[in-house]
Amino acid sequence: MAFIRKRGQAYYLVHNVREKGQVRQVHLASLGARPRISDEVIAGVRSKHPFLDVDWNSLREKASRNLVEPVASNASYLKGLLASIRDFHMDIADLPMPALDMTHDREVLPQVVSSLKLLRSTLDVKLGQLRKGKPTGFRT
Repeated sequence: MAFIRKRGQAYYLVHNVREKGQVRQVHLASLGARPRISDEVIAGVRSKHPFLDVDWNSLREKASRNLVEPVASNASYLKGLLASIRDFHMDIADLPMPALDMTHDREVLPQVVSSLKLLRSTLDVKLGQLRKGKPTGFRT
């Protein structure tokens, strides 16, 4: 049975196996500072461990419950998120869109455009939630 384990500030997807009477943990995937079970994580685990039976729905549910904990109780988590947002903002601002059209991999540009559209939608949803909730100190 695979499960999520927190070690230090990071989460991992692990599985216990018994070898020669001893239990050993097999590292299936690193989930980072926030435990997310993405389609890429599932595909990676399935390719490396094809015979392992994993209840992905249950793991995703447990991971989503663990997502609230860092935000609710840890100001340093929010500061780290803010730093990531600033870095990402600068990366996007510096992205040379005409140069992307000249790339050798023709699938990259449509993926970038699609990801930027998804990001815009996600930001619109989150900003809408903030406007409805009006937390203290928030101005629109």
